[in-house]
This record gives sequence, structure tokens and C-alpha cells, in this order.
Amino acid sequence: MAYMSCKGLSLGYDGKKIASHINFEINKGDYLCIVGENGAGKSTLIKTLLHLQDAIEGEIITGDGFKAYEMGYLPQQTMVQKDFPATVWEVVLSGNIAHMGKKPFYGKKEKQLAEEKLKELGMWEFRKKCYRNLSGGQQQRTLLARALCATTKIILLDEPVTGLDPKVTAAFYELINKLNKNGITVIMVSHDLQALSYASHILHITRDESFFGTKKQYMKQEIAKQFLSLGGEKKWQIL
Repeated sequence: MAYMSCKGLSLGYDGKKIASHINFEINKGDYLCIVGENGAGKSTLIKTLLHLQDAIEGEIITGDGFKAYEMGYLPQQTMVQKDFPATVWEVVLSGNIAHMGKKPFYGKKEKQLAEEKLKELGMWEFRKKCYRNLSGGQQQRTLLARALCATTKIILLDEPVTGLDPKVTAAFYELINKLNKNGITVIMVSHDLQALSYASHILHITRDESFFGTKKQYMKQEIAKQFLSLGGEKKWQIL
């Protein structure tokens, strides 16, 4: 059974639909990229997957041992978040909160996990530094370590390379790809079509009926030809 199956989802606010007939599933080891025009419903889908709001229609079914609260989330950063006055260690430790239950304090288990993830992502030496004093790439690695403290199964990333320079962007994509190869299932929302080169599956959201399938299947669709043509020939070459 899939980690998550979304069937007949209609998304929107106050009963007004902005996207309908969304059907897709996420299995262990998948790398799903979610694309679509601005306003198509990508952000609303994120909130729905995180159970921050309900779908207007349809259902989300979890399985294969996955629980809804086990999804690690790396949000799109705002200026307020970038200026957050906490240490790297404090930010990463907070990723444990979802599975701590009623425990009021971080224990040995949570601290060991935070240390493990910081070392895995090359951020251990920065643990005492203030988050807001880090570079953009270091901030994203910190937030990724936090997300990995929350899950061993699925990470959801919302526009993770926004504002990063090309070299840092390439390194970040390689890092996510490595995590995926090591068993973490990836869901990435992105306007950067380069992200599609790493994907195993694509969900293209439109207002009326969305496409879901493998990257190979997507490349044969007219919707892909129209969307990718906006990026020019270079975007086709990376896929």
C-alpha cells in the first residue's frame, strides 16, 4: 500500500474551488515534483497534505506504516523566518516536537537525532551560530536537518532553492537526491524546472484536471510541452 493516496481532491477556500480532480499516490522511495502555474493550487495542496486545512472534496489515505504527523516539512522562507533569532542547534532540535508527545523537555534521544542530522548535512560546526547569521544555503541545510528530525519517511519541500545562487542550488539538489537514494521519499514544490531532472514522478496541477505519472509519461503530455516551453530549449535539455 502507498504511503499516501489522494483521490478526487478538490481544493479551495470557503467552499470556492481553485483546483479539482487531483489524484496521485506517493510510495516509499518516490521523488515527486509538483508543478503548475501561479494560482493553480500548489500552496493549497501543501496545506491540505499537512492537514492545516481540509479538502473541499476527496480523501487522503495513508498506509504502509506512514502516519500523517510523520511528514517533515521545509517551508518556503519569508524574511521573518530568515531573521529568526535562535541558534542552529535550537532550530534543528525543534524538529523533534511532533513525535515527543507530552514530554516537556528534549531528552537524550532527541539530542542524539539532532546531532546525527546536523553532522549528516555538514552543519555540526555551526550548531552554536545564530540562524539569521547563516548564508542562504546554510539556512536551508539547517531547516532540512530540522525536517529530517521529524521523519524517516517523507519530506515536503516548498520552493527550497528560492533566493539561492546557482552553485548552492546545484549542491542542494544533489543533497536532496542523495537523501532520496538513501530511502527518504521526497515531495518538492518548485518553479525551478531544473528540479524535474531529479524526479521519478510529476504532479502537474491545473484548475480543472491535473496530470500525475512518471517523468517519462509526463514528457509525452501536451501539458508538459506547453509548460516546459516557457523555460526555453535549455529546460528541455536538463530533462
